[in-house]
Amino acid sequence: MVATLILIAYMKAQKMLYQPKGNQTVYNLDVAYGIVKERLAKAEVRKQCEKSGAELQPDGAVVLRYLNQDYRLDINNATVMRTDNNQEVSLRERILLFHYFIQAKGTPLVGKQITYRDLPGGLVYYPTFVKRTIKPLADTFGEKPDLLTKAGEQFAARPAATGDSSLVIDAFPRVPITLILWKSDGELPADINLLFDASITDYLESEDVTVVCETITWRLINHTRSDR
Repeated sequence: MVATLILIAYMKAQKMLYQPKGNQTVYNLDVAYGIVKERLAKAEVRKQCEKSGAELQPDGAVVLRYLNQDYRLDINNATVMRTDNNQEVSLRERILLFHYFIQAKGTPLVGKQITYRDLPGGLVYYPTFVKRTIKPLADTFGEKPDLLTKAGEQFAARPAATGDSSLVIDAFPRVPITLILWKSDGELPADINLLFDASITDYLESEDVTVVCETITWRLINHTRSDR
């Protein structure tokens, strides 16, 4: 029941974030954040560190790696800061990182890759997922796969040895995401696919996956734009 409430509140928050209407964005994010804080108060921190791949610090804080950057999670105060500059992250990112930490089950990678449509509710939200991730990636890198490889360096991405360009990005310690690009050939448009290990459902809700993939998308695109 609690997990369902978190998902509903967070999904509403994300929809409002992309189409803001007054103060409802803040309200919905605050609802999701309030639920997260309630769950943190009940979490077995040491056990969740083991399950999530995070590192427990002597003062009780947790260091979690997300998209090739370390973040310090203050469990007692429910705050998150980057370790490199001590800047507090946005509420949206805070919720995402705590979702991963709280929900992690420690499931090993199963070696079976799935698409977003295979996630719970994925078929329903797939058009939105395409709009926020696949289309902008294809528009930006469809004819320039080498730029995708270069942009992936910011995440310490690894090649996946398929497609015209491919990246394996460790979003979280237990959540690798594979991005495969087939460039346009004059007759067929460029195609992008994002694949996840089937164990991802033991770490992130479907809407969290959307948020992570969208973050990856725009960091890749912005990196390419900044180099021009």
